[in-house]
Amino acid sequence: MSKKIVIVESPSKSKTIEKYLGSDYKVVSSLGHIRDLSTTGKYGLGIDIDNNFKPNYEIIKGKNKLVADLKKYVKDADYVYLATDPDREGEAISWHLYDTLGLKNHYKRIVFNEITKDVVLNSFSKARDIDDDLVKSQETRRMLDRIIGFRLSKLMQSKTGGKSAGRVQSVALKLIVDREREIEAFVPEDYYEIDAIFDEFEAKLDTYDNKKIEIKTEQEAKNIIAQLSKTFNIASVDKQAKNKKAKPPYITSTLQQEASTKLNFASKKTMQIAQKLYEGISLKDETVGLITYMRTDSIRLSDEFIKATYGYIKNNYGENYIGYVKTTKKTDNVQDAHEAIRPTSINRTPESVKEYLTNDEYKLYRMIYYRALASLMKDAKVEATTVILDNNNYQFKATGSILIFDGYLKVYHEYEDTNDVILPDFNKYKDNIVESNEINYTMHTTKPPARYTESKLIKEMETLGIGRPSTYATTVGILSERGYVKIIDKKFHPTEIGIETTDKLQEFFKDIINVDYTRDMEEDLDKIADGNLDYLTLLKRFYADFEPKVKDAFGHMEKKAAEQTGELCPKCGNPLVIKKSKYGEFVACSNYPECKYIKQDEKEKPREIMPCPKCDGTIIEKKSRKGKKFYGCNNYPKCDFATWDEPINEYCPECNSILTKKGNTIKCSKCDYEK
Repeated sequence: MSKKIVIVESPSKSKTIEKYLGSDYKVVSSLGHIRDLSTTGKYGLGIDIDNNFKPNYEIIKGKNKLVADLKKYVKDADYVYLATDPDREGEAISWHLYDTLGLKNHYKRIVFNEITKDVVLNSFSKARDIDDDLVKSQETRRMLDRIIGFRLSKLMQSKTGGKSAGRVQSVALKLIVDREREIEAFVPEDYYEIDAIFDEFEAKLDTYDNKKIEIKTEQEAKNIIAQLSKTFNIASVDKQAKNKKAKPPYITSTLQQEASTKLNFASKKTMQIAQKLYEGISLKDETVGLITYMRTDSIRLSDEFIKATYGYIKNNYGENYIGYVKTTKKTDNVQDAHEAIRPTSINRTPESVKEYLTNDEYKLYRMIYYRALASLMKDAKVEATTVILDNNNYQFKATGSILIFDGYLKVYHEYEDTNDVILPDFNKYKDNIVESNEINYTMHTTKPPARYTESKLIKEMETLGIGRPSTYATTVGILSERGYVKIIDKKFHPTEIGIETTDKLQEFFKDIINVDYTRDMEEDLDKIADGNLDYLTLLKRFYADFEPKVKDAFGHMEKKAAEQTGELCPKCGNPLVIKKSKYGEFVACSNYPECKYIKQDEKEKPREIMPCPKCDGTIIEKKSRKGKKFYGCNNYPKCDFATWDEPINEYCPECNSILTKKGNTIKCSKCDYEK
């Protein structure tokens, strides 16, 4: 038995790290969380509200054997190192391991933002105790989410038929519903633009007598054109040298946003791939993590990476391409002990590791690599030109620019739109006069605000300060899974139940389910993490405000009456009603749960299992040509998801793929995890 045990969260990470350490170490995995709040006690919260919010933790179902094995490992060990992820959740997992496994004085906590040999080995020299403030912050978050989630979900289920509600989830849904109402209330207006077409460029009518002009009718546009000649005077040519700055390296939210827009990856997929790149890839001569930890809201880069990258830029592009470190004024909610998402080595180019990666892994790594590299390169320089042309006191404007120095665009041009308009040299026009070939008007209509895409919603959540980097993808996914939104052309459309749930919550909880309250709660959780706020103070203050509102809602919120079909239940004689689920409407007995009768269509519908993990469809039970049962997406052939083993509507704690059942075994459909 090895004398030193290192506990990490995932098996793939443990395999990578064990290769770095000597034979005195054994690296084992906790498979993420081993404990969670029970569902016992008042309201099933697993929290003793009346005893200073004392939590009642229990081993997560299916992990008793794992915990027993971990206890055997640590019992015979001289020392135990807790090496869970370097964030608050990871700190809390380490504390649960410490408490459950009975580790007293023979343990230390180690953290690393990247899984490379030097960094992992160096982390042992910086071993420390568990940070109680970080643990209290994370556990307070868990208790708040449990209280709000359980109490409001129960309320919604009893009053509206909604499946769930939550501290961040319901605020994100409100954003979508509010946007839908803005769209519904929007009154489009027509307007007109006038363009002058020249041999080498185009100009747009901008002002009259140097004051902004708006053209509301076609007749106005015709009247203006009637006053214009083909001859334009060049009133001014303004040239300015401007610097075009590279963006900072990725944080969780910006990575999810850009992977969505540039690679067409869903946020869930992005995080799954990033997790693999972080935990370790087997290359020719080593297994190594290619990127730093992917759950972060800091743009900081390590001094070592900056120094190495400056050297790389000098050697490959020249000293004049060396730039500067990007900083941010934003300090709220930033866990700056973290780094940005970056490659673990600037010398490990995407091209050099391409053969060891899947196509999607390569695409994401390449984007991360060049974003970090570009962030440390010099600004691009452009000469921006603005030309004003006068025609009978109507001023037309033309703008364009010329790239003088490419700077960071040398490596980042394909990820950024730089199709600038190039204008001619206006000094060549005699007497400052230029003649147009034609002058046209076009009609346009004002457009309502756009519905949120997944990328835009995540950006909005980050901007407003609600949620954490690790929760964005999960929160967005829940809205669809619960049937609160439909995704049409990649845009969120709230469903009837989503709108009703939002309205009911706002009727009774508008002081809690809103952006300001949720943002302030995040700031208070940060204060707990920094040791500047007692967690009990926050919990008591919250509960004293929240629970009376819940009781009032249970007593006074109007329950939505189910629509009756006019038929009676063949089992118990009660009326049949139309009910809704995330899969659509169905007819069932109004006496549920005493009677669980559900009416089947004349042609029985295929059994629906769960939402499809690849698209917006549903996994249903099917039969092959030979009559063998399998499970596939109802969007086939557009979606090719299929599996012989039955999905169980749960996700793998290791890789977040779906879990499937075969006989008495529940296992991951992708990795080696078994429940």
